[in-house]
Amino acid sequence: MIMKPKIRFKKATSPFYSELREEVKVLLTDEVTKKAGRLMIVKFLFYSLSFLLLYANLFNPYMEDKNWAVALNYIVLGLTGILLAFNCAHDCVHNTFSRYKKVNQIIYYITFNLQGVNARLWRTRHIASHHVFPNVDGCDADIDDNIFLRLSAHHPKRRIHAYQHLYATVLYCFYTLHWIVIKDFIYVRKKELANLRNQRHSIMSVAEVILLKLAYFSYMLILPVLFTDIPMLTVIVSFIIMHVTISLFFVLTLIISHLSLETDFPKADDKGYLPYDYYEHQLAVSLDYHPTSRLANWIFGGFNSHAAHHLFPGLPHTVYTIITPAIRKAAARSNFPYHEKSIVKAVVSHYRYLKKLSK
Repeated sequence: MIMKPKIRFKKATSPFYSELREEVKVLLTDEVTKKAGRLMIVKFLFYSLSFLLLYANLFNPYMEDKNWAVALNYIVLGLTGILLAFNCAHDCVHNTFSRYKKVNQIIYYITFNLQGVNARLWRTRHIASHHVFPNVDGCDADIDDNIFLRLSAHHPKRRIHAYQHLYATVLYCFYTLHWIVIKDFIYVRKKELANLRNQRHSIMSVAEVILLKLAYFSYMLILPVLFTDIPMLTVIVSFIIMHVTISLFFVLTLIISHLSLETDFPKADDKGYLPYDYYEHQLAVSLDYHPTSRLANWIFGGFNSHAAHHLFPGLPHTVYTIITPAIRKAAARSNFPYHEKSIVKAVVSHYRYLKKLSK
């Protein structure tokens, strides 16, 4: 059996990152850093309290004979949960929310599992796979070979892929439900996932996955049925509508950050070397949308400033609007790629990318 060479980046020869790092240090004064930390807390309180109030509102007697109100409440509840994960839990994964690691772990664990997604499994994929080699086939779990969607030119083309740009939206509508009900269990069973090898899950960890899924469906479906007069059918339909809504929001605000016509999908040579050094790679595979907008930062939690996130994962997302202009200028000086579009144009670019890979 021929052993594949270890995937690695080219040695950095450009002063891009060393210069940028010093510029970022100058920008992030003590005052700016403290303000960014306070903003993180404000966002956590806003999104977490909103989530709790919206859930409590399901038990409001006013809701019992108003199907439209129940459905609307579920939709906003689901979106608030996603935004809580975007704006707080994701930072906790990177230990940038609090200087106390335990606080980060607790907030992250609770927030993700409240959305029905297993926190432990996602963290492994995100930190140990996606952030190491984004957009590298066989090394990034987020673009692992998919039967229904061809997300990389390096993946085999199947007959069904000829229509992927037409049916992708239908698949996207059920993304979160698929993740909760099926995807996590696929990851539990897989011993190899992209660059993750010899994955093992103890009986206790598998039991944890199952119990947390049951807890999610219990508080989202069973408790409202048991303790209100809302019809069961209304609860179930509202729950499904919620997932269709948050699935489209989740996919079309995250997938465009890496999967578009502008972003690269680097391939290693025969010796295992990728065409870029680590820092140029992060720029080449990322697409920003409204990265300096404070409103976009408030909503998307820095996922719209993906270049900043991949270059400085150890910084809170509340500083991305400040450091992105420096990234733009440093990239131009070094003749490195930097991709930026409006969110609408980024979504269009994603569908054009799917169409390109369908041929």
